[in-house]
Amino acid sequence: MGERTAGFRARLGRGGRMAGTFLKTPAPELVEVLALSGLDFLCLDAEHAPFGRREMDLCCGIGRALDLPILVRIPAAREEHALQALDAGAVGLVVPHVLSAGRAAAMARAARFGRGGRGYAGSSRWAGWASRAMPDVLAQDAETCVIAQIEEPEGVEAAREIAGTPGIDALFVGPADLSVGYGHQSIDNPDVAAAFAACREAAEAAGVPLATWVPNAAKAAEWADRGVTAFVVGSEHAWMLAGAREAARIADG
Repeated sequence: MGERTAGFRARLGRGGRMAGTFLKTPAPELVEVLALSGLDFLCLDAEHAPFGRREMDLCCGIGRALDLPILVRIPAAREEHALQALDAGAVGLVVPHVLSAGRAAAMARAARFGRGGRGYAGSSRWAGWASRAMPDVLAQDAETCVIAQIEEPEGVEAAREIAGTPGIDALFVGPADLSVGYGHQSIDNPDVAAAFAACREAAEAAGVPLATWVPNAAKAAEWADRGVTAFVVGSEHAWMLAGAREAARIADG
């Protein structure tokens, strides 16, 4: 494993500013392109985009080969989704809709080896395709990160307990789902601002970093004051559309 991927969890935990994006198109070529960008990580959006197991495997493989840390936002907080993403080579999981410390604990356990936890396979990308001894494979648990996504008011209310759950490495505030949950039609609203404050307090008390999604770099600069250090900025869909619209303006003179 490359140094950037192996060191991703530690870097996240130190709270330095990091920027990545959601990948919505299940194409390994796009991982290869975005690896040239200087981004700190990619997050494959297997919750809202058509990532089958094969496509996820190919994208994780390219990420490993190019030492671009790959997270996977799994479709749901289920053990099999965690296992498949990590076996494919993802360095960590973004777990959607974490409402309670119990759900957080279950997913933290599912992402690590041990009794009642992640199933062991010696012939996977994670295990170096049967080239690594069991102690070396098990030792990689120290590199796995699990990020709990706070997307509902109930999750905000339980944020302190979720952040303090052993094996949870960061809180991810989901501004869009929270806005909808609070009855708003924009991410700029007082309820989401209050949710950020509550999650920031919870994260700081637990000693874990705070992450979020932002539509652009300008919003990231604005929300840095909310204690966020890891930003998922837009997606390749948004960036392609922005570039295409800019090019289309040529026709307008």
